[in-house]
Amino acid sequence: MAKILITGGAGFIGSAIAEARLKKGDNVVSIDNFNDFYDPTLKHQNIKRLSVYSGFKSIEGDIRDIETMNECVKHSFDIVIHLAAMAGVRPSIDDPRLYYDVNINGTFNVLDACSKNPPSKIIMASSSSVYGNNEKVPFQESDGVDFPISPYAATKKMNEVMAYNFYHLHNIPMCCCRFFTVYGPYQRPEMAIHKFTKMIDHGEPIPVFNHGECERDYTYIDDIVHGLETIMSTQYGYDVVNLGESQTISTNKLINLIEGALGKKAIKTFMPAQTGDVQITFADIDHARSTYGYDPKTNIDDGISKFVEWYQSHTTKV
Repeated sequence: MAKILITGGAGFIGSAIAEARLKKGDNVVSIDNFNDFYDPTLKHQNIKRLSVYSGFKSIEGDIRDIETMNECVKHSFDIVIHLAAMAGVRPSIDDPRLYYDVNINGTFNVLDACSKNPPSKIIMASSSSVYGNNEKVPFQESDGVDFPISPYAATKKMNEVMAYNFYHLHNIPMCCCRFFTVYGPYQRPEMAIHKFTKMIDHGEPIPVFNHGECERDYTYIDDIVHGLETIMSTQYGYDVVNLGESQTISTNKLINLIEGALGKKAIKTFMPAQTGDVQITFADIDHARSTYGYDPKTNIDDGISKFVEWYQSHTTKV
């Protein structure tokens, strides 16, 4: 039985890994500030879902508050999973100061608190956005990532640099996970798959940027949870690892899959590419497979079917 702290535990990925570990008997503490980036009611619903487990505790707090983080971490955790962040490429361009404050200063506070009461290991969320418009595909962890094209990507690259420095100074194992467009039940409502599904279902025109030609490596939430769990059970020093499905699909083909699962046609509004958007994301997962035993199972066709089924059973709640 492990004692786990999850920052951002009320969010999409945080609540999913929390539930998986609670089902296996671990004790989980979530810290989340329930901000209004999207409807906080959804985060509170996630906490309600987790609260049925006796080993769960929720703390409302902000990672930018160092006293809160020190108080939280002093209770000695086996594993800290740091997921709390301001998410999203496009919003980071509109408010870069907030993203730098939360994602960099907040992460420093998490690491600083951990230096005083060291866990056995730390797992930190990074992002496929750090690769920018890398022309070499699929993306490997050894590729250069010095050219971020959004403030969000820049903060995630900085987090990886901070993580290495923390490992070097304190010798606490650190693994930075580059997530590739995670989707599935309880997904954030502003993310493409959830947003498209809802708008197509309601007969609303959907914005299709870059005329639907962008390609993404969409990763089903169960595979991300599996990846995190394999990392939790493996020894490492400092590492960076891609967690993706290692297959790509264009926005246009993605919409076709959602249309098929819903049984409804989309009304498309084709638009040019947005600032900060990359043309393609595509994960090379050889390192994750060979080092951690990562083995994603859900292809995009099956994942969309599962998501739409969940959506239709939760239409009064989303």
